[in-house]
Amino acid sequence: MGRIAVIGAGMGAMAAAARLAVAGHRVVVYERTETYGGAVRRFERDGFAFDTGPGLLPVPAVYRDLFVKTGKRPLEECVELVQVDPSAGHVFADGTRVSLPNASRAGVLTALDEALGADAGARWGDFLVRASEAWDRSRRPLLEEPLWPNWAVLADREPYPSVPHKKLLRTRRAGTLAEVGAWELRDPRLRALLESHALAYGLDPRVTPASAAVLPYMEHAFGTWYVRGGIRELARAVYERCLERRVEFRFTTSVERIVEKDGRVVGVELSEGSPGAPGTGEAGTGEAGGLGGTGGGLFAEADFVVAGVAPGILDGLVPGAALRGADEVPPQPGGASRLTVLLALRGARPAGVAHRTVVHTVDRDGELDRLFGGRPGVPAAPTVVVSRPDDPALVPDAGHEAVTLTVTVPSGAQVAEADVERVLDAAERALPGLRDRLLWHEVRTPADIAEATGAEGGAVPAPALAAADGRLLHPSNSTRATGLFAAGGWAHPGGGLPHAGMSGALVAGLIVEGPEFQGSQ
Repeated sequence: MGRIAVIGAGMGAMAAAARLAVAGHRVVVYERTETYGGAVRRFERDGFAFDTGPGLLPVPAVYRDLFVKTGKRPLEECVELVQVDPSAGHVFADGTRVSLPNASRAGVLTALDEALGADAGARWGDFLVRASEAWDRSRRPLLEEPLWPNWAVLADREPYPSVPHKKLLRTRRAGTLAEVGAWELRDPRLRALLESHALAYGLDPRVTPASAAVLPYMEHAFGTWYVRGGIRELARAVYERCLERRVEFRFTTSVERIVEKDGRVVGVELSEGSPGAPGTGEAGTGEAGGLGGTGGGLFAEADFVVAGVAPGILDGLVPGAALRGADEVPPQPGGASRLTVLLALRGARPAGVAHRTVVHTVDRDGELDRLFGGRPGVPAAPTVVVSRPDDPALVPDAGHEAVTLTVTVPSGAQVAEADVERVLDAAERALPGLRDRLLWHEVRTPADIAEATGAEGGAVPAPALAAADGRLLHPSNSTRATGLFAAGGWAHPGGGLPHAGMSGALVAGLIVEGPEFQGSQ
């Protein structure tokens, strides 16, 4: 039985902790904040409750597998999973509206034909066929297996089988998601539908590779799911599964340094004033007390260390060490963040409204330039995701409604009240009379995300994607420091709830089975 120190209590880190505890290891999680979940947080006020991180769960099979592998009670006995139907509503720039059924190919194509005109469904259906090929080609290396040592193959190879496009005697193939939309889908509303999946992860569709077609395909193939009580309930269930497996948690405890000896990690040094560390005692002297060079903080021995933190933080915990070689995937720079506006509304939630509605920008180019150009800031006409869960647990009574508005913004963006007003203006296209119903609102900015996760500027990691010279791959779960592994959204296979959960599975496999581990079966 080994001793394992886990830094951070995000979803990927907790998934690794539970799996490692089942394998017989003693696992202690050190979390600098007062709670678990990373970005999966909740805000409560006056009987209203809101998710302040992800609001829906794609690919629930990742967490079903976690619960099957770590205990007797399956996921569905620990949380109530609800398939969201319709999957999403869309309000396009020209005022056209469409509601897309959940996980129903025929229903989606019919809805598109009726809303956008004949052939719209056929074009989207043909796109989904090609997207499924991209998924089949990239699913294992980009989700279920440790990052290949020859990762350059993934960086150079585009898995999406784009359609040849002839123009001015030249034949070209779409290389970016925007080109897929313009050349293969052709309708600006279908293009907006496609690009919204990239924008939700803070990706610029103009430069994001065509391989990002897997993002709408995942939603189409596996459906969209909600957890009763909010996604925070999923974090609670994972935390409680860790406790059942005797994982120990040390909250409000900061790790100052990962300690190495002879090229291998041997433990972690905690900041002075931390509540304590296992095996060290009140004075920090236990069996590890004889190890020098810990700078006066508490020292906790560990045979392995799992870091579920942003890359800038991880590099700072191992000063002077080269965690990545020049031939390895480097940590990805901070990307976009999110602005979230929480609305407490008087009046009941109307029957039949979509759980999620995407209100598309009326100025696509202006929005993208503002998000990814030289003048970063909150777009003047942002795309807004309106979340209206049908969940009594989120409201004080049936005469009120809790609504969440989410906007992609640059990391580190400063948010003014005028920005919030523009978000409310856009949301009224899907929620008429919003201001008349508004009791109060709360705003969560990139600074709040940075406080919760430690990521610089409140950046939110995107899932790993193939092609684009490896720009959207994430660093391997193993590092050059023997015994040190990385989990969570900033490591392979990247951001998003299913990807974070898979990172925990990959790290556990690499520790339990060693470098010969080939991935989830």
